[in-house]
Amino acid sequence: MIKRLGNLSINRKLLLILLFSSLMSLFFAGVFLIWLELSEFQRTTKEDLTALASVIGNRSAAALMFDDRNLAVENLAVFNNIPAVQLTCLYRDPNTVFVGLANKTDSSQICQATIVGEKNRFENKQLIVINPIMMDKEQIGIVYIRADLSKAYWQKIKFIGVLLLVLVAVSLLAFLLSQPLLKLISTPVKKLVDTVKKINDTGDYSLRAEKLGNDEMGVLVDSFNGLIKTVEAQSLALTRAKNRYLTLYDDNPTMVFNISREGVILSVNLTGAKQLGLTVEELQSCSLFDFVHSDDASLMRELIERCNANPLQVHNHEMRNICHNARIIWVRATARLVENEVQESSLLIVYEDITETRLLNEQIAYQADHDALTGLANRNKFDRYLKRAITLAQQHSSEHALCYLDLDQFKVVNDTCGHLAGDELLRQLGDMLRKHVRQSDFIARLGGDEFGILMYNCSPQQALLACEKLRELIKDFTFAWEDRSFTIGVSIGVAPISIVCGNAVDLLKEADAACYAAKEKGRNRVHLFSPDDEELAIRQGEMQWVEKIRSGLERQRFILYGQPIVPLHDTDEGLHFEALLRYRDDRGNIIPPGAFLPAAERYNLASELDRWIISNLLEWLATRPDFLSTLSLCSVNLSGLSLSDESMLKFISSQFQQWNVPTNKLCFEITETAAISNLSHATHFINQLKEQGCLFSLDDFGSGLSSFAYLKHLPVDYLKIDGLFVKDILVDEVDLAMVKSINEVGHVMNKKTIAEFVENEAIFNLLKKLGIDYAQGYGIGKPVPLDELKSITTLFDSM
Repeated sequence: MIKRLGNLSINRKLLLILLFSSLMSLFFAGVFLIWLELSEFQRTTKEDLTALASVIGNRSAAALMFDDRNLAVENLAVFNNIPAVQLTCLYRDPNTVFVGLANKTDSSQICQATIVGEKNRFENKQLIVINPIMMDKEQIGIVYIRADLSKAYWQKIKFIGVLLLVLVAVSLLAFLLSQPLLKLISTPVKKLVDTVKKINDTGDYSLRAEKLGNDEMGVLVDSFNGLIKTVEAQSLALTRAKNRYLTLYDDNPTMVFNISREGVILSVNLTGAKQLGLTVEELQSCSLFDFVHSDDASLMRELIERCNANPLQVHNHEMRNICHNARIIWVRATARLVENEVQESSLLIVYEDITETRLLNEQIAYQADHDALTGLANRNKFDRYLKRAITLAQQHSSEHALCYLDLDQFKVVNDTCGHLAGDELLRQLGDMLRKHVRQSDFIARLGGDEFGILMYNCSPQQALLACEKLRELIKDFTFAWEDRSFTIGVSIGVAPISIVCGNAVDLLKEADAACYAAKEKGRNRVHLFSPDDEELAIRQGEMQWVEKIRSGLERQRFILYGQPIVPLHDTDEGLHFEALLRYRDDRGNIIPPGAFLPAAERYNLASELDRWIISNLLEWLATRPDFLSTLSLCSVNLSGLSLSDESMLKFISSQFQQWNVPTNKLCFEITETAAISNLSHATHFINQLKEQGCLFSLDDFGSGLSSFAYLKHLPVDYLKIDGLFVKDILVDEVDLAMVKSINEVGHVMNKKTIAEFVENEAIFNLLKKLGIDYAQGYGIGKPVPLDELKSITTLFDSM
């Protein structure tokens, strides 16, 4: 039934809705009207009879009291005028009838002998009314009335029927009058439906529905037309997209396959077919595995299994494919599981040709692990192999050897004939080394003119013998370039790799230290690392200090000390001292410079220490004006590296400007050896700072072989006589003569002299007799923190 109604037109549905609502309205209105009218009729009839019974009861009170039945009948006769009343009775009490009066139309009615338990009530179509007669709050009688309401009910029903007929007529009239209004709704809907059917039948999205008004249907028609316009635009776009998709699908440079879960090709684009050398039709129903390289078939199976196991994810793999003419290409296969419109699963696979990229990556990977010049492995690959050799030694208790080769005299070839010659020499040596090491050994160029060899399953003694052969081979090698020929040597350090060896970094340090020891012993030799080797221990100690020095500069581990320098003759020059550097370790111990300065000199850190001393010393002096006012001169040591560093001059000048310390209160000490080895740089450096007012002192004078010859070329203000001569002048006549001659020559050249290592009063007095200008040493004052410095006016008053 509901389905049939659902298939009706909008107009008929509206008519049915109107008819159903009208009938339901009439039905409920009729039921309510009947119930209301009958209820109201019963209520009013009961109220009227009860009121009348009360009035008759009051009138009949006297008749009851005087036992006057005629009067009582006369009073009850009033009910004869009410057709519905059938019987009226007057009782003295519920069990005693006083009088009764029946309706004239039905004289057969008689009063009941007793009315005990009777009350006002409706019984079918009859109404029974009981009303007591009261006198002085005492019941003296009862009025009993029985009425038949059949005729009254029928009159009411006829009245209600007339009303219902009127309602039906009005509803019918309303139904007829609403027909045009229904058409106002159904007609636009019908036209809209007709337009929809026409669009659906013809597929012509240019059709538009007719708008008949501006009501909701008009809005619906406008919305529908707008929607159809959008659909038309989207349909055109979809058509274009479809055409583009077909173009992209077939002309796409990638190969696109749709395969079954078993690998059977369901469809393929034209690019894929061309790459494989077959037509699209020929490829369909073929297995994709037929075109996968046999070594990579497992990769394809794994890819398909991953797609099946994780259908929501995109998976990829790189593999080789075999095309027509047996050409092999590398592809990146990207795949995922898809479902068609009938819920059938298949795999969509896209092949991207990455052959060129793969070959380029392989080339890059090769270049990343190999030296471009010699074709040998580079440092990165050597480090990996070294770690692997350490693992092998620790896991299998095997022995291997790490050999570190550093060419001797390579710089001569580079400087004499240029870098092209140096590169050619490295290439030839690389080829020669590759040919003369065992096939199981691994050789690499570690950088510059350094090579590394890993000798597997080789004891230290065997490694020494093999390295000696390589050394002889290189020594006998002659390199010819244009019209010149060169012979070179090689220093080789050997570090054993065993179960007790350290990590790769430690091994490289050991091999490097052994190589350095070989160079220190005269070059062109082989040195085997041994933990108890004293030379290597010194070398390793210096290397450990390198890190400590760097850390100390960052963490302010260095502190400044001062040692007084006193005049040997009565003068009041003020405080004169030498600024000295100390290192404070983690436990607060003060370490003298002899422990770390050799490492700083060897590893080019001395210049950084010089900068730290100058910066912190000038800041310390600038923040203590009282101390600065009593200061005569402060000596600061400069390393040989600083003398050839142009940036050091700029740094010192900037520090003077920043802290505003008088330049004439600073004296820079340079060693005789550093000054002579860099004479031109030293002279330039000294002149530049002397122009700013600084003084200079030549430290350790006399330790060189040509001191006097070079002295006249160095514009220094002080000569600091080497303490090795000073400390023994009381017992050694040669040392005494040296000190005396240095002092005399210095005075002739207008330079003041300072004697070091003055350890007692006897040396002090002898120096004074010799005419030395100043003295410095433990006998005068030990180095102390700068805050503890004080002027020494009397000899040994600090002791």
